Amino acid sequence: MPLRLPRRALSAFAGIALASLTASHAGGLEQLKAFIEDTRSMQASFEQTVTQQSGRKQQSASGTVSLLRPGKFNWRYQKPYEQLVVGDGQKLWIYDPDLNQVTVKSLGAALGSSPAAILAGSNDMEKNYTLTEQPGRDGIEWILASPKSRDSSFEQVRMGFSDKQLVVMELKDNFGQQTAIHFSKMSKNPKLAADLFSSTPPKGAEVVSADQ
Repeated sequence: MPLRLPRRALSAFAGIALASLTASHAGGLEQLKAFIEDTRSMQASFEQTVTQQSGRKQQSASGTVSLLRPGKFNWRYQKPYEQLVVGDGQKLWIYDPDLNQVTVKSLGAALGSSPAAILAGSNDMEKNYTLTEQPGRDGIEWILASPKSRDSSFEQVRMGFSDKQLVVMELKDNFGQQTAIHFSKMSKNPKLAADLFSSTPPKGAEVVSADQ
C-alpha cells in the first residue's frame, strides 16, 4: 500500500540558536544558522525512505520541493505515486490525484508534522525546539531539534549539513516510525513562479476542510 503523507497539522519550523564552535570547523548549529539566514528560496530533488519501529523499510518515494520563506512551499511526490502538498502562507493544501480530492487546513494551526513546513518557517526555531549539536559523521554536521510542545507529531528531528547546505533530514514520529529525506540538485535563492504556491483546487476536485 503506498505511503500517504499524514493529513494532520503541518507546521512551521523556524529559526536557530548559535553554539560555541572551533574557529577552524563549522558545526551543525552554525551551518543551520547560515542556511536559515542565507536561504530565502530553495529548490531541490529528494529521496524519502520511511522505516517502521521494527526496522523494516515501509516505503520509498521521490520528488521535488520548492520553498519561499516564510510559509510558502510546494512539496511534490512523483514516485511511486503522485501527491502534492502546497503551503500558500495561510492554508495547507494536500492534493491526491487518485482520489481527485484536496484537503485544506489552516497553516497557522498546522504546526509540527511536515518537513516542508519545517524548512519554510521563519527565523525563530528556538521558540519551538530545543537545539543540540550532534557529532559529525561522513562529512556531515548534525543538529538535533526536540519539539517543546507535546502536541508535535514528531519526537525529534535531525538535520545534516555540508558546506552550509542541507543534505538530509531524519524525522522520528511519536509511534517510532522514522523518515529519512536526502536532498540533491539543490538550488539556493532561485526565482520561483508564483503559481508554484497557488491554492486553486484542480477543476472537478472535491475539497475537504480539515479544520472542522
